Amino acid sequence: MAELERPERLQIMLTTDELAALENWRFERRMPSRSAAVRELLRRGLSSDGFLTAEQGVKSQEFGVLPDAEGAKPAGR
Repeated sequence: MAELERPERLQIMLTTDELAALENWRFERRMPSRSAAVRELLRRGLSSDGFLTAEQGVKSQEFGVLPDAEGAKPAGR
């Protein structure tokens, strides 16, 4: 079997709205796949200043891509 170019797999869970935002961003930029779009967003995020740092005890579910339905900001902002 041929060795994969990217042998590491990362699985994430998204809400329906987060997935829709990702898909919309991907299609607007003609990205070839979800994986390519996520890699590009990671590259952009990691190269930017002012990224979030989680406080001790913060749960994964408290970090979101989009504000929640009540208008609250994603955790850490």
